[in-house]
Amino acid sequence: MGRQPQTSGNLALEQKNVIVIEAAPRQEPEKLRVAAYCRVSSDSTDQLNSFMAQLNYYTALIGSKENWTLADLYADEGITGTSAAKRPQFLRMIRQCRQKKIDLVLVKSISRFARNTVDCLNYVRALRELGIAILFEEQNINTLETDGELLLTLLGAVAQGESESISENVKWGKRQAMREGKAAIQYKRLYAFEKGEDGKPRIIPEQAEVVRQIYDSFLGGHSLRMIKDALEAKAVPTVTGGSEWSIAVIRGILQNEKYCGDVLQQKSFVADCISHKHVRNVGQLPMYLTQDHHEGIVSRDTFHAAKAEFARRSAGRAPSQKQAPTGRSCYSAKYALTGRLVCGECGTLYRRCVWSKRGQKKAVWRCASRIDYGSTYCHESPTLQEGPLQAAILAALSSVMSRKDQLVVQIEDAMRTELAPVPGETMSLADIDRRLGELEREFKALFQTSKEDGGYLGHASAFQRITEEMGALKEKKAFILAQQEGNSAASRRIRDAVDILEAGDPRFTEWNESDIRQLVDTVVVLSADKLRVCLRGGMEIEQTIQGGQET
Repeated sequence: MGRQPQTSGNLALEQKNVIVIEAAPRQEPEKLRVAAYCRVSSDSTDQLNSFMAQLNYYTALIGSKENWTLADLYADEGITGTSAAKRPQFLRMIRQCRQKKIDLVLVKSISRFARNTVDCLNYVRALRELGIAILFEEQNINTLETDGELLLTLLGAVAQGESESISENVKWGKRQAMREGKAAIQYKRLYAFEKGEDGKPRIIPEQAEVVRQIYDSFLGGHSLRMIKDALEAKAVPTVTGGSEWSIAVIRGILQNEKYCGDVLQQKSFVADCISHKHVRNVGQLPMYLTQDHHEGIVSRDTFHAAKAEFARRSAGRAPSQKQAPTGRSCYSAKYALTGRLVCGECGTLYRRCVWSKRGQKKAVWRCASRIDYGSTYCHESPTLQEGPLQAAILAALSSVMSRKDQLVVQIEDAMRTELAPVPGETMSLADIDRRLGELEREFKALFQTSKEDGGYLGHASAFQRITEEMGALKEKKAFILAQQEGNSAASRRIRDAVDILEAGDPRFTEWNESDIRQLVDTVVVLSADKLRVCLRGGMEIEQTIQGGQET
């Protein structure tokens, strides 16, 4: 018999019990939680009045809507609109939006929300993803609508352009004030000065004496670390009243032109009004130096001498290539012979070492090449004991004291060679500034003429002549200023060396690191028992060392 199909079981499988669950109607909040954001561009009285008016307006507006309830009011006073990071209330509003505490944000205009196109779009998109609308009243834009982002992009760019235009106008005004010699000085961190009744820096006498000591110590050969330790040992208070000095502050005092009565402006500048990043000015923009702006604490010669000393220390050569492959070394202020004692055989600097023998410590000076490479490059350089070495140098200085007048004349003559004016230079700085002013006025008049007649190309040769002459004059001015700085430093070296000689005893009997730095240029080790002491000004003395070699 054939098998019968099992139809009843298949029918049972095909019959399914499906229960339809109807969609629940969307539960809209009974009332929209509405927040308002306000901002004013500055903290002046008029702007604050506008700020209060905005607060009152939004409070009344939200209260007048039946389906709106006030979530919160957010307001930033006198804060930039180009950076959200500097607007704490704005960031608090965004944070509470992400916490789903707000349904709608009211803002008067796009420029109040953000003057940075990128920031504006980023925050709008972030809130839109959360289902939160921003309503810009002036532009009548709802960010949840389809065409909202296109309008935001265009209007946000306009708002950013407005900020950039305002920024450029402010910069122009500040630079005009700089050209006129008007200086804006920050006194909060300026040591030894306070704001006087005339608006200019006024000297604080007790702090000014500290500044003079810092300059004298630095020019006397002390390192910044040594100056810091000396100030802290004397418990000299800092500008904030603290007891701990920093090397950066001491360096700032030595490099700040305000201490000689000048003001140099636009040392740095803001790259753009969006990032607000400060950039050091190394030639991108002009600087404005106002000389004799106020009473200085140190002379201009002293300030330039400190500047030259920084350059000299920075350019110091290392004792050997192994110690510093670049050829440059850190400045050492502890010993005057560091950087001055030279091997006569290989030309390498000597280095101070401390030997211990039978519990006794002894200071010696050795050729750095011999220390680093043995006798590979330098074969016969002697090791010298510090005591006899110093005694020989003092004897050499004492031997010239009988010819003190001759040495003074030699030093002055050598230094005056550095101070000699540039041959053929006839224009002074005042002449250059006067001519630059004339050319600038001529340029503006020519520009106006070409603008009226539309003939820029017809005046191209005149424009080129003016710009070329202005460029040449600016180069000449920079050269003269650089020469003046060098002359000031050279003049200071003359006076220091001459003062030491004229005030010195007939015989040098005690080793003074500062005096040695001022008088001695180099000391060449000729052999184990002979030195050549080269003084500033060119005089050279060969001197015998008594028992100086270390065996």
